[in-house]
Amino acid sequence: MNQDITLAISSNPQLEEHGKRFRIRSFIRRQGRITVAQKKALEELWPRYGLSLTDPLIEHDLSPRDIPLVLEIGFGNGDSLVTMAQDHPECAYIGIEVHLPGVGHLLHRAGELNLQNLKVYADDAIDVLHQAVKDQSIDRVQLFFPDPWHKKRHHKRRIVNADFLRLLHQKIKPGGQFHAATDWEPYALEMAEILEAAQGFISSAPDGSPFSERPNYRPLTKFERRGQRLGHGVWDLIWTRQ
Repeated sequence: MNQDITLAISSNPQLEEHGKRFRIRSFIRRQGRITVAQKKALEELWPRYGLSLTDPLIEHDLSPRDIPLVLEIGFGNGDSLVTMAQDHPECAYIGIEVHLPGVGHLLHRAGELNLQNLKVYADDAIDVLHQAVKDQSIDRVQLFFPDPWHKKRHHKRRIVNADFLRLLHQKIKPGGQFHAATDWEPYALEMAEILEAAQGFISSAPDGSPFSERPNYRPLTKFERRGQRLGHGVWDLIWTRQ
């Protein structure tokens, strides 16, 4: 397997030293089974689509074209991100995902479609934001269906917190957006509360509500469609960086 991707997905402890304090990670690496197609995609397509923390994002060949730059954190199996990249060639997309089968699946689909406006990191999103993203360089950050960490003792692992929003505010352009979506109402309400308390973000909903209608650019996933049939709700939070 390509050395870069092997290093990018190397195992990391869930509690790591970050400067002079410890940072709790918002994920656990559950790599799961890698299919033959995913493994082949990782070996053959990572050099084409993969980025490492040593590649400055804003200097990459996606960004010199003066087009909107969208960063998605935790793209899962990548189907919705691939759909967005295919449907919106006027935008450049950067995906971040730590789970290798999902990365392999996205690479396979991107290769099939010969996408030209998509790149991928297989690293912790916080590390990517700190080390590879220039300030005020991103037009939209997307966080769709993050792990809600249901148990109260695990709430500290939730990625959306005050520190995370301060970091996003640093990296998103003025007038850019942070778009989160979740099917877990308690997490939606918590994110709304944190956003309302944060400085430098304002809700994009016309009525000033913390929640917005799903925009057309966010594709429905198969799990979301199933949830709709069962009467489950989904909450979109689209907040503009001031």
